[in-house]
Amino acid sequence: MEWLITAAGAVLVLVGLRDVFHTLWHPTGRGGLSTAMMTAVWRSTRRFGPRGTIAALSGPLSVIMVILMWTLLVVAGWTLVYWPHMPDSFSYAPGLDPAERADLVDGLYLSLVMVATLGLGDITPTDAWLRLAAPFEALIGFALLTAAVSWISQVYPALTRRRLLALRLASLRAAGGLPSPPRTAATAVLLQQLADAVNHVRLDLDQHAETYYFHDGEPDASLAAMAGYAAGLAVQGQRSREAAVRMSAAMLGRSLEGLAKSLGPFLRRDGDAWEIFAAYAADHGHAPQAGG
Repeated sequence: MEWLITAAGAVLVLVGLRDVFHTLWHPTGRGGLSTAMMTAVWRSTRRFGPRGTIAALSGPLSVIMVILMWTLLVVAGWTLVYWPHMPDSFSYAPGLDPAERADLVDGLYLSLVMVATLGLGDITPTDAWLRLAAPFEALIGFALLTAAVSWISQVYPALTRRRLLALRLASLRAAGGLPSPPRTAATAVLLQQLADAVNHVRLDLDQHAETYYFHDGEPDASLAAMAGYAAGLAVQGQRSREAAVRMSAAMLGRSLEGLAKSLGPFLRRDGDAWEIFAAYAADHGHAPQAGG
């Protein structure tokens, strides 16, 4: 029975580490547990309205909750590893009676101490395998801290690129949009640049799925609001007489279709880009901005 509990603890740790890997380092950027947690936080905050202070907290809160979930999985798993072998496989500091230290609380205490890399030394393993396992938990704890800091540092540059694209589209809309009919070489360059920016945003979303759950506030800074306008620009550009403009507009259209495909799983729906972008805007509490 002792080894069954220990094995269950090891499985729990592996489940947590697998989710960390799939969230932070796998190309899809979507761990099953982390995605479920972020979706739950997103839906919970939307009950208070799709916009406002609570909605603005949904992204940071979802990241915090995922990090806490990973930590709890590791701590709980190692608690189950230690607990069945206490007190016989551990030595205790003077003043601690081993006969009174065989409960789950001590296993949890030791797990917390090791994952936090505190190394207090009042309870130490004596069995050879535990003497090797305990430092491994400390390494996992250090890796979790490093991963959390790295994750946060990667999220905000991706959000900045998304917001810059939205602001550029909003500025173009305020300036009157593309000339009608769009003929100049400068228009082709502009559409090409927009296509490149959309591709960057799509890659950010594919690799950092958590960015979807960050609310961008005002419509001008929200790609959820401005994506429909970008789709309108692609349609308008394809009506040009200039081949270069039509080609750039077609590339923008393809980039937007790819972005819509990446957004589909978050919205749990299929359809053309226009439908996806309308649902995207509604999910973030915005009215889609028309264009074209």
